[in-house]
Amino acid sequence: MLAEQIEQYWCIAVDADWPRIRVLLEGDVLGRARQLAEHGAAQMLNSLHERVRWEHGALSVRQPHCTAENLADGGGLTLVPSVFAWPDVLTVPTGVLPQLAYPARGSATLWEAAPTAGEALGAVLGHSRARLLAEMGTPVSTSELARRTGITAGGVSQHLTALRAAGLVATHRHGRMLLSARTAVADALLSASP
Repeated sequence: MLAEQIEQYWCIAVDADWPRIRVLLEGDVLGRARQLAEHGAAQMLNSLHERVRWEHGALSVRQPHCTAENLADGGGLTLVPSVFAWPDVLTVPTGVLPQLAYPARGSATLWEAAPTAGEALGAVLGHSRARLLAEMGTPVSTSELARRTGITAGGVSQHLTALRAAGLVATHRHGRMLLSARTAVADALLSASP
C-alpha cells in the first residue's frame, strides 16, 4: 500500500518534470566529477554547501539535527545531489554507506524563465548560438536544449558542433547521454556581453 501511495505521489508531483530534473542532477554529478579530477576532493567537498567542510583530514557537516554518527576513517560516504534538499543538506545514516544529500547546482534556476544572451554576443555568434550558450549554466543534453529553446534537436546539434569547434562548448558522455557545458571562454563572453 505504501509503495502504491509513493507511486501515485510521483505521478502527480514529479513525473512530468523528471526529465528536466534528471538532466540537472546528472549535470551536477558530471560537474562535481570534473571538479574532483581537476582540483581534488577537498575543493569539491568544500563547494557542496556552506555547512559542509573538509578540514584537517575530516569532513564535518554543521546542522542542528544531524542524525549521522561520526564515521571511522575510510568508512565511505555517498553524495546525493538533490533539487528537494535546498537550502539545507540532509544526512541519512541508513544503508551500507551513509548519504549526504546537498542542493544540486542550478536548482534555484530550475523553474526560471530562459535567460537571454546579450544582443552584442547574438550579433557576433548568431542569436540561436548565443541563446544556447546562455542556457548551458549546467551541463545539459541536446534534447533538453531543444525543449528549452524551441530549436529542433538537429539544429541544436549543428550549433553545438560549431560552438565546440570554437572552444566554447565541451561535451561529455554520461551513460547513453551526451551532456554539453560552456567552457571558461564562453563564460567570459557571456559575462562581458551587455
